[in-house]
Amino acid sequence: MLVATMFIAATTLLAKALGTDTLGPGLPPFMVTFGRFAFAWATIVTIVAVARPRLTRPAVGLHIGRTACGFAGVTLMFAAAALIPLTDATAIVFLNPIFGMILAIPLLGERVGPWRWLAAIIALAGAAVLIRPGGSAVEAGALLALGAALALGMELIFIKRLSGREAPLQVLLVNNSLGLCLATAFAVVFWQTPTGPQWAAMAALGVLMACAQFCFVNAMARADASYVTPFSYLTLVFAGLYDGVIFGVVPDVVGLTGACLILTGAALLAWREGRRAKVPQSPVPSGPAPRPTPR
Repeated sequence: MLVATMFIAATTLLAKALGTDTLGPGLPPFMVTFGRFAFAWATIVTIVAVARPRLTRPAVGLHIGRTACGFAGVTLMFAAAALIPLTDATAIVFLNPIFGMILAIPLLGERVGPWRWLAAIIALAGAAVLIRPGGSAVEAGALLALGAALALGMELIFIKRLSGREAPLQVLLVNNSLGLCLATAFAVVFWQTPTGPQWAAMAALGVLMACAQFCFVNAMARADASYVTPFSYLTLVFAGLYDGVIFGVVPDVVGLTGACLILTGAALLAWREGRRAKVPQSPVPSGPAPRPTPR
């Protein structure tokens, strides 16, 4: 999970470089998303060709829903990364398990107790701090990241319904195949020919994201979610380090305050889910595990 967080933060850094004029004229977010899916798909297809896993009939409807939400979340995240510090964008996107918990109430008929509501309130307060009303560019970037968190929270609902139905490698293959088709359709409309360095950055983004997904899946397979989930929050630390070293951006007091509130809420939710998992439950559906899904 530690390696996965390093890779995920690096993909956000590359997205920021591609969306600004660091490697040439800034690319539209849809172009960055196209690069992410294209090269991640090529990486996963190569692994599938070598490993030759047993493939079963996929739940197409659930995969389409998950891919659509993931595509929207990734694109909004990449757009936000070009406008605001990586620490702010990353912290806001960590709201996705909170949104997943809230959406599970009407969509999955789940019940939410006081501890989980407390976690949601704390995390949403952090988001309100990071949105920083009054600054047009910063506010727009924060709202884009908030939209990304909402879309990825909805994706958690589809992941919940997919869990246990198909092998992880098949899920990644189907998800990235559908994502590539969707990303290509948008890239054709917003096409802007990348420079050589931009092609290289998109290739690195896609490969790193595929590697992050495999690390994430293996981490979840080797230990309880309640143990490995807190390590996923190190993504914020690596994002801050990358942003400071490459772009010279140092988080301010407001950014750190908002990030700490969001992580406190997310950590409280993860702790509560861990406690619930250890206690024998009556047959009542449980909420989506608060695990930020690498995209």
